[in-house]
Amino acid sequence: MLQVFYVGTKIRVSFRELLTKVGDKWSIFIMLALSMLPGERARFSELNRSIPAISERMLSLTLRNLERDGLVTRELFAEVPPRVEYELTAMGRSLLPALQGLVDWVAANAEGVKAARSSFDAR
Repeated sequence: MLQVFYVGTKIRVSFRELLTKVGDKWSIFIMLALSMLPGERARFSELNRSIPAISERMLSLTLRNLERDGLVTRELFAEVPPRVEYELTAMGRSLLPALQGLVDWVAANAEGVKAARSSFDAR
């Protein structure tokens, strides 16, 4: 059944809910950005610079959601000024091959999609 699947023995998780959360554009950009940075780890400002067009508010909100879902960890260092770093978890890293597959598909098919759109719009 595609709508609901089980994790462990009893926890029901909506496939659509989970796919929507990990498949939104900002989550994908953040996870891919983290995967390309040294140690799959970065400060907030590094992530903000590496993701074009994301607002600080959206970056903060998306990081919080990724942390809540167990895909990213947040480490606060007791320094002045305080330093916070984000890192992919093992579960987050396990999602990277699927995300890379999506990136590869987009790269291979972007021109075909553009052509199909042009053809459709010309009708």
